[in-house]
Amino acid sequence: QVRVVESGGGLVQAGGSLRLSCVVSGLLFSTYGMGWFRQAPGKEREFVAVITWNGYSTSYRDSVKGRFAISRDNAKNTAYLQMNSLKPEDTAVYYCAADVWGIGDTEQTLYEYWGQGTQVTVSS
Repeated sequence: QVRVVESGGGLVQAGGSLRLSCVVSGLLFSTYGMGWFRQAPGKEREFVAVITWNGYSTSYRDSVKGRFAISRDNAKNTAYLQMNSLKPEDTAVYYCAADVWGIGDTEQTLYEYWGQGTQVTVSS
């Protein structure tokens, strides 16, 4: 049974930082691409950051470039999203997902396993 569990969300003031963690079990984590996605109230879910199976390649949506950093520790079956200089428009539920192709694509439909999400709220 595959489990994807996010943690680390919370309430933070604008300009602050949060680090999200995503622990995956039940699959060979080191072969999966990982992605972070988010969904704000009334909006569609969107890609935030993705990373390849080996961590050698990453991709970010333009609005978070230079502020967010995705990483992974294959020994711990964990992916991370470091979020700095947070803005109110970053407020959303953040989801972690695993991509069986390993390529860390930005296309959500390629992600087979999803977590339940963690709420991030940035106050102005």
